Amino acid sequence: MDFFTTQETARKNTKRLVFLFLLAVVGIAVSIYLVLVIFLGFTGEGEPGQPAEIVLWDPGMFVTVFVGVAAVVGLGSAWKSMQLSSGGGAVAESLGGRLISSTTSDPVERRIMNVVEEMALASGCPVPQVYMMDQEAGINAFAAGFKPSSAAIGVTRGCVENLTRDELQGVMAHEFSHILNGDMRLSTRLIGILFGIFVLSVIGRIIMRSGFYSRGGDSKNNAGMALAVLGLALTIIGGLGVLCGRMIQSAVSRQREFLADASAVQFTRNPDGIAGALKRIGGFVSGSKLETPNAQEASHMFFSNGMSASFAQMFATHPPLDVRIQKIQPQWDGKFLEATRQRITLEQSGKSKQRNAPPPIPILGQLPGTEAMRLPGFPGVMAGFAGGGQSAEQLLEHPEEITAASLGAAAELREALADSVDFEDPPTAIAVVYCFLLSS
Repeated sequence: MDFFTTQETARKNTKRLVFLFLLAVVGIAVSIYLVLVIFLGFTGEGEPGQPAEIVLWDPGMFVTVFVGVAAVVGLGSAWKSMQLSSGGGAVAESLGGRLISSTTSDPVERRIMNVVEEMALASGCPVPQVYMMDQEAGINAFAAGFKPSSAAIGVTRGCVENLTRDELQGVMAHEFSHILNGDMRLSTRLIGILFGIFVLSVIGRIIMRSGFYSRGGDSKNNAGMALAVLGLALTIIGGLGVLCGRMIQSAVSRQREFLADASAVQFTRNPDGIAGALKRIGGFVSGSKLETPNAQEASHMFFSNGMSASFAQMFATHPPLDVRIQKIQPQWDGKFLEATRQRITLEQSGKSKQRNAPPPIPILGQLPGTEAMRLPGFPGVMAGFAGGGQSAEQLLEHPEEITAASLGAAAELREALADSVDFEDPPTAIAVVYCFLLSS
């Protein structure tokens, strides 16, 4: 697979589709302008006995309509984007994910954590939070978050337990591509614009109902009838806009999947990994289907289609499995792989030695290695670092007063405590900081 060429093709196709999406919004504005011109032509006052005069080009009205449509779509988009802009962890939790501790000793969890750390190095991204979807038997994963610093990766238990390590690497590399290329941000913006177009349709319904109510059963009330027709036209235009927008959004999502597949090959240098994962989804009884009720809202984020088969390919957020596999392995024979439960041990997960849970932290003075506090230079660590007895506030205002000897003493203390305190465990590290703050 020529992954660089495939990536460039996917990026170009995405740009064309996004331009088409914006062009559709302009088309909606033009359609609404024409409807208003016709509406005002028929309802305006003209000469008695003369047909209504319709002026197709009115620059002032066109600008007003265009600005109005842009304002409605923009405000609706901003509101929806704010709803979706929560961190990746919030999205993962809404899908039933459980945060995995970075120091877990569970073989299954340790395996996914090690693979995520490897792919973070390969892609140059920070290590994100990882969430396990314990109740999901299907083979799937997702990435969420606007920025790499707030991203999270979710993975189903079926994915971790039914894929080989190479295949799991391919899936994680695919998700890191979504993070690196800002696919979540792009998708959220498109969803926001779609919601803004939908607001136009809602406004049309309101106008239509107002027109019907204003008639009050009077068939001669032409103004009310015209208002109802205007509302109906806005409703239809908004509905068609949403339909076209969803088709384009789905096409964008499919292109980003091709881009992520190619990036996965780049990060792992192993096309068999991600191709094998896709083959196992095709041969697995549960496929990639998810049971969480919120799967529909996040369907564009998943590694593979998490919903039932779409009634029309034009609305599918993911390309068919066979198309994706053939792009990665052009010589594929068309046969899927049977998904079998993997027997995972700590050795297979990449950790040959199980880490014991850290012991509870005793009083600071009873900690093993407390003799390090009597090392030369250590008084500066606890009392101003420079030995001058400054308060913590003063020290924070003048960090340049921290001496090399003080930092060395702090490093020696940390090393002396390493056998009894697991500094990589976040709650333990926080507790150590509190112990120092409470100590005289």
